[in-house]
Amino acid sequence: MLAAELLGAISAIRRVSRRAVRSAWAEQPLPPAQSELLRLAASRPGISVADAARELRLAPNTVSTLVGRLAAAGLLERTRASSDGRSVRLTVTPRAEQRLASWRDLRAELAGRALDRMTAEDRQALAGAVPALVRFAAQLEEEHG
Repeated sequence: MLAAELLGAISAIRRVSRRAVRSAWAEQPLPPAQSELLRLAASRPGISVADAARELRLAPNTVSTLVGRLAAAGLLERTRASSDGRSVRLTVTPRAEQRLASWRDLRAELAGRALDRMTAEDRQALAGAVPALVRFAAQLEEEHG
């Protein structure tokens, strides 16, 4: 079935690319849940812990623990919301922004090297598939997000 093959291929790409970047990465990699939270906070500055928990589909106390670890590592800042002194807003530090950018750059470099070793026909097929994959992701999100 196409859906199973497609999802299997996407999973394989994600798994292998993560492994490749982790092995080439000079710094200590973060656990996946911390990485996800950090990327979310970078994409949505000022997100609340509750909203992050909903978005990541994690329990709020789990996200609070992750926030504490990332804050202790100097990667995440917690500030009290001005409208409600009880809720906490999350923003990434400049150190985290640099770390995320370096990770993305390394991942793109390694993927680029792999693409360079492929045939022109395979590169063209992959380039042509990108818009359809983006629409596929949007459709999944719309139906099940």
